[in-house]
Amino acid sequence: MKDTTMLSCMDDLPSIQIGDDILRFELDPLNEFGKEVAQKELRETNEIKTQALEDLKQLLKEEEDLLVPLDNNEWLIRFLRPCKFYPESARDLIKRYYNFKVKHADMYNGLIPSKEENIFRSNILVVFPNRDQLGRRILVIELGKRWKHKEVCLDEVFKGCVIFLEAAMLEPATQVHGAVVIFDMDGLSLQQTWQFTPQFAKRIVDWLQDAVPLRIKAIHIINQPKIFQVVFALFKPFLREKLRSRIIFHGTDRQSLHNHMSPKCLPPCYGGTLSEPRINGDQWYVLLLKCDKEYEAINSYGYNKNGTKKK
Repeated sequence: MKDTTMLSCMDDLPSIQIGDDILRFELDPLNEFGKEVAQKELRETNEIKTQALEDLKQLLKEEEDLLVPLDNNEWLIRFLRPCKFYPESARDLIKRYYNFKVKHADMYNGLIPSKEENIFRSNILVVFPNRDQLGRRILVIELGKRWKHKEVCLDEVFKGCVIFLEAAMLEPATQVHGAVVIFDMDGLSLQQTWQFTPQFAKRIVDWLQDAVPLRIKAIHIINQPKIFQVVFALFKPFLREKLRSRIIFHGTDRQSLHNHMSPKCLPPCYGGTLSEPRINGDQWYVLLLKCDKEYEAINSYGYNKNGTKKK
């Protein structure tokens, strides 16, 4: 049974026309490659999936303070896939996901695309319309010369990332293949480094390590000047080995980046051969605007600020 409030905006498969292309969320069932990866890497078979769903529902029923859509299998699978269909791990991820939202309620309360126009119009946060050679979504964050830090604060950048990754969680292919993040730090200035604080660094790292129900497969740092070392020093104490091992520094060495990401899935500015035009943040914003109701549904679940079940 589908939770009709949970996928309200997705029922019409919102999309926007950009030239000859259509920009939309990819909600199609897994293709054969996706099914193969799911089975090989995530233990996903019909038998395991059916049993895991049943067990996870029972475990969540025991969480009396947590409101979740127990009758929505698609929602439950979003958490089972990154946990390789181990029900106890998925339950714990769900609890961490919602506890993080309570802890950082100032970031999450009422978080919907229509309230975050500034970050998307700034065009420093974009998702490529294509995937990489392994089927992963590609998120690019440009915090150098494109970033006008007096107009767009880091909290807005965080909210924009949350909105994008919440959307990515809806896509079966992204649930299975995961996502990669490119931080383009070209032109990072001293004044911009001052915007980073230990509190912000800890929030980002805690979010990525413990509270994102998505497989973050790699974080690529490119075009970073020497001053970036000051910024990374804030993040380093909070990193555990698993995430630390997935952060790769490339500088301006495009071959180093291409050792991890095929040039065929990268634009010329990153030494790639991708001919598709860049999809800007404001273009994604037009699409995200159509999904406010979906984000309102997402916000309706979880714990209250005091850690009790939402009514």
